[in-house]
Amino acid sequence: MVELKVVLDFTCFFCHHTVGVTLKCEGKGLTAEARTVAAVNVPCPTCGLVNQLLFEPNGTVRGVAPYKAPCHRLEPSVN
Repeated sequence: MVELKVVLDFTCFFCHHTVGVTLKCEGKGLTAEARTVAAVNVPCPTCGLVNQLLFEPNGTVRGVAPYKAPCHRLEPSVN
């Protein structure tokens, strides 16, 4: 299995401080011909809020956005 260490620096979406993170990426998507884009949720050490970081395995940051927790909808029981 292919394994890659990626070092990324980005600006926090909320407080605009610089954040550095080192990630270990692995999987068959790293050897794909097309540009692979991965996502990871990273809390800012300054403000504590969570950023969703989109990046390529070569270390290119594609985007930083606020993390939005998935909404859970209640459904009525069928019984």
